Amino acid sequence: MELIPGNSLITETPEAGRRLAMDMALHSIYAIQPDGEILKTGRTVYATDPDELIASSQVVALEFATIAAANNYWR
Repeated sequence: MELIPGNSLITETPEAGRRLAMDMALHSIYAIQPDGEILKTGRTVYATDPDELIASSQVVALEFATIAAANNYWR
């Protein structure tokens, strides 16, 4: 499994960086829990729990912060 799609944190735009952050978060989840059925079962819990949704957003935000720094904040 490729944990960093394209093996690079460099993106042309912040929008592409945000997409990469979401992809990286998703790849991490699948690396941690490779059983698709268990993941599917868990969705009913976190999809309706505001705390779980916020935690998921925080993971993406951390990935995006790393990508933004790697891209010198697109300056």
